[in-house]
Amino acid sequence: MGIVELTLFGIPLILISAIFLGFFSAYGVGANDVANAMGTSVGSKVLTVKQAILIAAVFEFLGAFLAGGGVTQTIRKGVIDPELFAENLDIFIYGMIAALFASGVWLLIASLRGWPVSTTHTIVGAIVGFGIYTLGMDKINWSVVANIGLSWITSPLSSALVAGVFYYICKEFIIKKQTRYEPLIVNFYIFLAGFAIALITVTKGLKNIFKQQGFAPTFSDSVLISVVAALVFTFIFYTFFRYKFKNTTRNPEAQFAYLMVFTSCAVAFAHGSNDVANAIGPLAAVNQATNQLLNQPYSLETPLWILFLGAAGIVVGLATLGYRVMKTIGEKIVTLSPSKGFSAQLAAALTVVIASQLNMPVSTTHTLVGAVIGIGLVEGIGSINVKSVQTIVMSWVITLPAGALLAVIFLEIFMNLFTY
Repeated sequence: MGIVELTLFGIPLILISAIFLGFFSAYGVGANDVANAMGTSVGSKVLTVKQAILIAAVFEFLGAFLAGGGVTQTIRKGVIDPELFAENLDIFIYGMIAALFASGVWLLIASLRGWPVSTTHTIVGAIVGFGIYTLGMDKINWSVVANIGLSWITSPLSSALVAGVFYYICKEFIIKKQTRYEPLIVNFYIFLAGFAIALITVTKGLKNIFKQQGFAPTFSDSVLISVVAALVFTFIFYTFFRYKFKNTTRNPEAQFAYLMVFTSCAVAFAHGSNDVANAIGPLAAVNQATNQLLNQPYSLETPLWILFLGAAGIVVGLATLGYRVMKTIGEKIVTLSPSKGFSAQLAAALTVVIASQLNMPVSTTHTLVGAVIGIGLVEGIGSINVKSVQTIVMSWVITLPAGALLAVIFLEIFMNLFTY
């Protein structure tokens, strides 16, 4: 395969194609990954599908547009070194376009089937595919790929264990019967939820906003901010619950329902800010590379129009196809109640927070599915839809190779379309 050349006519055409495919990839993220924020809320009947879509659309868009910058470096994930394409930026551009299309197609297929797959694994698989095809096996950072593969095991197992413990305590000391430990446990769970959500928001959701303002909080600063936010969060809900349920029949599930609405909004914001990179990272890379080819000034910061495009794509995908994966997470694994859904959501959030601080690669999708399975194990193996779990695991296993294969196919197509 010879070196591919780009014409001045071909560069705008390629950029337009990348914009379209970036939107398409973002559409797939919205259609599939929204289950991380809203699936358990729908399954536990706290929110209807329409309510969940409306709430998630608002907070996913805000997270993606306001705090989703700085994604160009993030999405590369260290899988391949872009400097290897310094003399052949055109091939790098084709590869990123192919990765966008491959990611979008696989996420569309998975969403139509209701499979909750990892968008990160999808795009990384696509980049690995085009990297192997153009550079060879030895140029891939296989340690990164191995860590991602390891997360298939560590993510669901860790969150399943944590969720199982949380729900068991909740079931034995709150749901089954009223005990003197109930107020302590409920407030402790509220504090943990507030801390996890605040830490996710500070370290991920607001990271790029802080960067733009010249504020770079250390991890200790982030923990301190999160502890204060969690204490305020606990006080607000404690006061609200005392007022709301003062003269009503005891109903612990209702408390967890209110908590789930708040945590779902916060997780949607953090998810939008973090996972928009999976959709628009390659587009941002193509935009930068085309500017280099045209000898135009460029910045490593992601342009606002690209962030808006990614945010819009996520919302459209969520509104049109998101309900399929929501139902898989919320209804087809284990029958959920508000206490079960909250336990799963809290366990998933804490697992992601801890893993990210330990530099352990985890998938939020895998983490949440594992948490829901952990709830089912506490209820008994018979409560789990084993066939549904087998289908989900199968979709996880084939995601990386599917992304890689599709990227190679589309790379060949694009190189033939845009070259002379």
